[in-house]
Amino acid sequence: MEYEAMKKQLRIHYFQHEAFEGPGCIADWAGSRHHLLTGTRLYNREVPPDLSQIDWLIVMGGSMGVYDEAEYPWLHREKNCIREAVAAGKVIVGICLGAQLLAEALGAQVKRASHKEIGWFPVRKTPATKTSSLLEEMPERLTVFHWHGDQFDIPPGCFSLAESDACPNQAFQYGQRVIGLQFHFEATAGTISSMLEGAGEELEEPGPWVQTKSAVLSGLHHAGQNNAIMFSLLDKLGKS
Repeated sequence: MEYEAMKKQLRIHYFQHEAFEGPGCIADWAGSRHHLLTGTRLYNREVPPDLSQIDWLIVMGGSMGVYDEAEYPWLHREKNCIREAVAAGKVIVGICLGAQLLAEALGAQVKRASHKEIGWFPVRKTPATKTSSLLEEMPERLTVFHWHGDQFDIPPGCFSLAESDACPNQAFQYGQRVIGLQFHFEATAGTISSMLEGAGEELEEPGPWVQTKSAVLSGLHHAGQNNAIMFSLLDKLGKS
């Protein structure tokens, strides 16, 4: 889809939870659309900006859980920021842990999944996607990159957008400006290499939905299509 230039430069801000898990192709998208991209590195105890200074909030993934406030006290402030961003009508994209934090902020339960899901596995669109244009460019079945051990319920007032054999709730939408993705459309070859270096020991734990490092690397050819769908999703949010 050809991008139509937006009149306003957007102020896009992301919350980053791990040094090895950055915004990936979201940074490429923001640069190509001439938007301002800034970030708060919560793992370095950086303080989030006032929400009046941003237009969008992107909440990235991480190895911690939404319930780990004792170990990561900054989670409390982050959760409050996400709730305030929802109340303020900001565009919000939650990815992996970010989707779980967003789901909790919207009133859903987040819990341990039956199995970890790490690697390239397919997701399927749900019938509810027919009522939304956000994932219009996504095929009915698509191989995407996963790295999670928790899962969210669909929050009240939201609808499910995708599912997989390993995890029944893979994506949800709230209104026209908020979306949570359990998987990683944003992941590039570079960010996946960083994740393997930073948390690769998780691949050593056996499981039906955990790939080997070599299998993950052999699936990198899927990243281009995933990134293109992320670009389309962000373009559509930019018109909301």
